Amino acid sequence: MRIKILGTESLGVRGLSCVVELKARKIAIDPGVALGYNRHGLLPHPLQVAVGESVRHKILTELEDATDVVFSHLHGDHVPLVDANPFQMPAQKVAALCQARPQKIRFWVKGPRGLSRNMLNRLQSLRIALDNDLPNAEGQNDGPLSFSLPVPHGERDKRGGTVMMTRIEEGNEVFVHASDIQLLDEETVPRILNWQPTIVLASGPPLYLPHLSQRQRENAWRNAVRLAQGVDTLILDHHLMRSKAGSRWLDKLSVLVSSTTGHEVVCAADFLGRHRTLLEAWRQRLYAEMPVPRGWHDAYARGEVDTKPYRDWLGRVERW
Repeated sequence: MRIKILGTESLGVRGLSCVVELKARKIAIDPGVALGYNRHGLLPHPLQVAVGESVRHKILTELEDATDVVFSHLHGDHVPLVDANPFQMPAQKVAALCQARPQKIRFWVKGPRGLSRNMLNRLQSLRIALDNDLPNAEGQNDGPLSFSLPVPHGERDKRGGTVMMTRIEEGNEVFVHASDIQLLDEETVPRILNWQPTIVLASGPPLYLPHLSQRQRENAWRNAVRLAQGVDTLILDHHLMRSKAGSRWLDKLSVLVSSTTGHEVVCAADFLGRHRTLLEAWRQRLYAEMPVPRGWHDAYARGEVDTKPYRDWLGRVERW
């Protein structure tokens, strides 16, 4: 089993996309990407846009020979979109790639139960664009693949909806993709541990949100410790790594778990041996150190400017 994480917050974009390569199958999970459209009153910095371009290219390249594609839920940082903004993954590009392949990709998609009207409309538009029924995979099994019944997107009985988790097994390795659980629901962690994973990729809590209560923060910590104690390698990223506070929280958890169990707790960048590139958290500093011309984003959307002048800054920014 080979796990490649393509795009998430410690790698400079919003999402939790990855590819799992087995001997006979190649599974792409959540092949979407986004940038926080407006944060601190600022649109994505052109350096963020450049990294987003790179991640979109990686996802499309991996899809060229993928056998399976999983959509854990239908948020715009996890799936391609028919109405994508300039910083997201267009469904039309994925559709063109699928049509050019001699063999069809098998799609495994979270079911429609509990979806808002907007998400139901998004599901239908994706079905049309991808020319696929996108059948409900919740609770299904297919060889090395298993899919959970819905679990909360964050805290239970809130407005965040639900997500579908994915389990992939090969030999002695079991990988679980626990998209956007945020460690806020106590019932979700035992469900993951019942799958007996050796490695888990999940979203940590959104510590950057001011309305996240102290009770929720403490609950997320307890759930993280419990999950980390039961799995050899826990990769926490996505919502957690949208702030510098999240990075410090992860390091504190890693020290605690390593000292008591020897298990590993890392973010995606750590797992890949790369610098943490928290561009969402650094947006204000990016604007301060690399000013953006007025009207740049509109010009970019029209194809009149590109990100080339900013790309060489990535190495410097990684050292922040």
